[in-house]
Amino acid sequence: MAILRIVPDLACENPAEMAAFYRAVFGLDPVMDHGWIVTSATGKSQNAQISFASEGGSGTDVPKLSIEVDDLDDTLARAQEHRAEVTYGPVTEPWGVRRFFMRDPEGTLLNILTHQS
Repeated sequence: MAILRIVPDLACENPAEMAAFYRAVFGLDPVMDHGWIVTSATGKSQNAQISFASEGGSGTDVPKLSIEVDDLDDTLARAQEHRAEVTYGPVTEPWGVRRFFMRDPEGTLLNILTHQS
């Protein structure tokens, strides 16, 4: 299993407004906008990313981090092996990701995902 990216998710009431603020102050450009979530990044390399979300999608809570992996099933098995609480999924979402939510030992909500080909 390899991690492809980690994106912090900030809960907010108005994702578009937050994205506009971070664009104005830090030069981060929106690279994804589903209305309830906007992800902004640095230039073409997108080395730095942050998401602003009013919900976690499909009626879920906003996670603290989204972690994209290359093998979701392996990651799920590892999480279950270490007794992580899986609170949602795994499920394939209409916007093209397969994911599950889990809590780390301190209770932090994580969105673990892979993009569908």
